[in-house]
Amino acid sequence: MTNHWNDIQHADVILVMGSNPAENHPISFKWINEARSKRGAKLISVDPRFTRTSATADYYSRLRPGTDIAFLGAMINYALEKDRVQWEYVKNYSDAAYLVNPDFKGPVDLDGAFSGLTGAKYDKASWSYQMDENGIPKMDLTLQDPQCVFQHLKKQYSRYNLKKVSELTGCDIKSLETVCDVFTATYKPELSGTIMYAMGTTQHTYGSQNVRAFSVLQILLGNIGVAGGGINALRGESNVQGSTDHAALFHILPGYLKYPKANQPTLVKYNEDNTPKSKDPQSLNWWGNTPKYIASLMKAWWRDADLETAYSYLPKIDDGKNYSYLPIFSAMANQEIKGMFCWGMNPAVGAPSSRMIRRCLAQLDWMVCIDLWETETSAFWQKDAGVIPADIKTEVFLLPAAASMEKEGSVSNSGRWGQWRYKAVDPVGHAEDDLWIINQIVYRMKDLYKNDGGAYPDPILNLTWNYGKVGLDGRVHNPSPREVAKEINGYFVTDKEIEDKAKKEIKKFKAGDMVPAFPMLQDDGSTACGCWIYSGSVSDTENKMMKRDPADPTGLGMYPNWAWCWPVNRRIIYNRASVNAEGKPFAKDKPVIWWSGLKKVWLGDVPDGGGDPGTKLPFIMVPHGRAQLFAAGMTDGPFPEHYEPLESAVKNTMSSKQVSPVITRWDEKAKEKTCNPIIAEGCIAATYGTEDSKGFPVICSTYRVTEHWQTGQMTRWLPWLDEMVPHQFVEMSEEFAKEKGIIFGDKVRVTSARNVEGIVAYAMITKRLKPFVIAGNTHHMVGITWHFGYKGLVTGAIANDLTPFIGDANTMIPEYKAFLVNVVKA
Repeated sequence: MTNHWNDIQHADVILVMGSNPAENHPISFKWINEARSKRGAKLISVDPRFTRTSATADYYSRLRPGTDIAFLGAMINYALEKDRVQWEYVKNYSDAAYLVNPDFKGPVDLDGAFSGLTGAKYDKASWSYQMDENGIPKMDLTLQDPQCVFQHLKKQYSRYNLKKVSELTGCDIKSLETVCDVFTATYKPELSGTIMYAMGTTQHTYGSQNVRAFSVLQILLGNIGVAGGGINALRGESNVQGSTDHAALFHILPGYLKYPKANQPTLVKYNEDNTPKSKDPQSLNWWGNTPKYIASLMKAWWRDADLETAYSYLPKIDDGKNYSYLPIFSAMANQEIKGMFCWGMNPAVGAPSSRMIRRCLAQLDWMVCIDLWETETSAFWQKDAGVIPADIKTEVFLLPAAASMEKEGSVSNSGRWGQWRYKAVDPVGHAEDDLWIINQIVYRMKDLYKNDGGAYPDPILNLTWNYGKVGLDGRVHNPSPREVAKEINGYFVTDKEIEDKAKKEIKKFKAGDMVPAFPMLQDDGSTACGCWIYSGSVSDTENKMMKRDPADPTGLGMYPNWAWCWPVNRRIIYNRASVNAEGKPFAKDKPVIWWSGLKKVWLGDVPDGGGDPGTKLPFIMVPHGRAQLFAAGMTDGPFPEHYEPLESAVKNTMSSKQVSPVITRWDEKAKEKTCNPIIAEGCIAATYGTEDSKGFPVICSTYRVTEHWQTGQMTRWLPWLDEMVPHQFVEMSEEFAKEKGIIFGDKVRVTSARNVEGIVAYAMITKRLKPFVIAGNTHHMVGITWHFGYKGLVTGAIANDLTPFIGDANTMIPEYKAFLVNVVKA
């Protein structure tokens, strides 16, 4: 998230797409209302359903689920055709002028594909810039060269005209044009527009490209790095940001460092492959500091080992192999995984094709579930799950955990603010907090390896683990999260003298001193740091995440001494893009930073990078310092291109490529004769024009309601919420209900290609859904909440028993938001 919650009040236009903040993120909606009351801001809601956010919006446009890129492509094309581009921003701060490899071809030339496609994978050699003799991208500042990024962008989106997009998405052409007109008006330097998205954007086979399309639009309008701008991800949990920061996902290490691959056996090789280089004197190329951050991480984990030895302890992943959510369960079905810790997760309800997931769990030898209540996952072997318990071989352990108010520690909110929370009450019974549990596991593993040996004990025995002490009673006593926070911040392993280039002085540090900020981290093993982006959060005298000073010096709601924000307490990242080459803010009434010529310093927020105005480019995390309209790092194309969902009853009219050509197709694997029968049944897909799609004409999407939380384990055990939403329901339009002879409250059966028996729920008939008319054909849509399961004080059918086993080409996030079903009266 580039900005933060409070900053939404400075927006002039707010585009809510793929989210429903009025219901699911109500505190964010407070700041939308601030913007509307104080600035006269306009609210746009784009959603398949007429949600409560839509009901309060100034403008609403429907779109068929899964057509976000087409819709956004129309907005990008509109901005280009109407000359609604913040030219000073785009020419100076983006890659629009860079010349692209002449071998590059896009969907216009290759019928929906990009150059380099072989089978289901791209060779991205042509997705590159032309370089001059100094290794700097060649540029055409006139933006007229046909090989420049800007001209490629225009060519790519010239096909996305209002008429074609309205016909494909099912939205009214007038509402589409209004949305384009209102939002692109923020190209004026004194205005700003923000985008608020959530799972409605990401849970698609092209979810990452949906967000990329936001980026392209916001770069053209000059809306990144400015007050009231940005692309703001509305997190579904209080610490989702913190969990990703600390590497909850398989492909990264803490602080978004890349995970080592098997073809990177040494730290030297890792650094060679993962440290970008730039010879542009204006580029800070911050990822060029990768060797400092990985070295400090290795010292945090194995302090007494030399760097190469520490690096050797890290398991390596095979290049090109995916270890994310979906492949894990595929491997489980094939008995390649023998055991699993399921820690605050409930895949028996929350995973796609969850009926298949429960069968995968039965292939495990053992599973440890750590949660507040008995979840469906921990109880997948019980008769409530529709199985015969005697047939399940898996040994299940359930460890009772402490809730958030029963433990102390930090959470990082959507705005990257690390905020310390204090323990309110003790956990009930023998429920323990997560730190206590992992601490016990580590110490006991160390004892087992020490006493019994093992194939490769070194990484465990040599692991630096100083949280909690062994008392006189011989037991490990509960460690403090404050100790963990210090390691995350980082400390000096040895005495060190470091030159502070900004202040032109030598600073001396003693072993054990806290690292003041990540610019002080070293690549020689003299510093240890658990997550480099959090370096600076704890000093020798205070934990800055505990700060609660409500002072607001800028008046912009940044509150610099309330909590601590990564990186280096910067509240709006890329804020150097909010000023021109002289350091003067584009929007004078809401300056994020500005240059004081008298004092020769930057004022306002913490500036992104040092140096005088005009000397450094603002996008410091990009090797060449400029925002990328052309993103070669994506798996499925440097420009977002529309493809249909895996399951769609509509033909793609943008190209002959019905779906993304590079997504992993478990549905195709399911048809192979050698396929595991669990996968074969659970991965069938109703793909366009196939026999498998017959009988499943209805579009379905899952969503949330205010009264329930995720898979329901946090709410369905609470008696005061039982009566609010006591049953699973299927929302449908009046037109569809009439066609099917269904009345409000009827029980209906919903089936999919993966679950022909289907689920049974109650019909909720509303005006919020309307049929889509595409190419003269009527397409109905229904919606189901994903909060229900078979454990709790209230129970109900599991929506994900219907969803397809398919994921995004980049992140593998499942496609929960667009799939096909059939609905009949039960």
